[in-house]
Amino acid sequence: MLPVAFPVSPMLAKATRDIPDDGTWSFEPKWDGFRAIVFRDGDDVEIGSRNEKPLTRYFPELVDPLRAALPERAVVDGEIVIATERGLDFDLLSQRIHPAASRITKLSQEIPATFVAFDLLAEADDDLRVVPFVNRRGRLERALGGLAGGPDARVLLTPVTTDPGLAAEWFEHFEGAGFDGVVAKALAGEYREGERTMLKVKHQRTADVVVAGTRPHKDGNGIGSLLLGLYDGEGVLHHVGVASSFTAARRAELVDELAPYRAGALDAHPWRDWAEASAHETGQRKPGAQSRWTGGKDLSWEPLRIELVAEVAYEHLQGDRFRHTARFQRWRPDRDPSSCTYAQLDVPVPAELHDIFGV
Repeated sequence: MLPVAFPVSPMLAKATRDIPDDGTWSFEPKWDGFRAIVFRDGDDVEIGSRNEKPLTRYFPELVDPLRAALPERAVVDGEIVIATERGLDFDLLSQRIHPAASRITKLSQEIPATFVAFDLLAEADDDLRVVPFVNRRGRLERALGGLAGGPDARVLLTPVTTDPGLAAEWFEHFEGAGFDGVVAKALAGEYREGERTMLKVKHQRTADVVVAGTRPHKDGNGIGSLLLGLYDGEGVLHHVGVASSFTAARRAELVDELAPYRAGALDAHPWRDWAEASAHETGQRKPGAQSRWTGGKDLSWEPLRIELVAEVAYEHLQGDRFRHTARFQRWRPDRDPSSCTYAQLDVPVPAELHDIFGV
């Protein structure tokens, strides 16, 4: 029996604006994937998710590489990612959570995942959660010594540094490869399950976007989210994400604020026939489609006339959309919707993943 039993609620991070520089921190790139804790006990390998559920069946291609790379008895914290020439691809990773075993097998061969290790919770009979991180990291490096990098690697060790200057370089340079930012861990810190004892520094930007529709809040009271659009170089308005997380009072206020823009909104709306044409068929991203993540819930939306512009804060792009939910900042009555194009966005130059591993 392992000294740390399945499941484990992983240690989490709280947001901060700046990279700390007092000499007490270790820094890592913030990987954009599925958090995973791997339990190896002899031939048995189990992969646990952030919400403490098994992930093993969805990533069968990782079992043998993990068995080969990890100590015979160990618990390792890390991230499951899919790396492409364009960098980390969360959309491809999301496709792996599928109910059909045949689909999982097919995708595991076509778009294999990689496990990136970044903490060691247990080795042999030792529970390392009370050991300072700097010592846990040393043991992890020794345990995973000799791992080869490269495009075919299924198990990797994340790079670390105690140099805040190098961490700042990673923060800027590797965003183009799909990294979220930088994570800081206290060198003397214990592994505290479920607690936000790490720090995360993430990219923050703003953009002016078309507000082209709304969805009701899940409780039926007020506006739950705003549907956001950007024009491409051909003048096509693409659905790029949503802004939500409004207070109850603000959700009610938005109902009245947006009411004047509903009359006749569907008549010439660019997303009028989104339900009849998928994004795959038209090349245009539209709102409202069902997916394995929606659980069949109602994603109906109400159109607004293409007259409103809002400034939103976002972290980074995943392809041609916002990777995470945007945050509403303010209305921009001084901006014309036609000016809300992809050209305004700060798009980082892609960086190859091998740069960060030096292979």
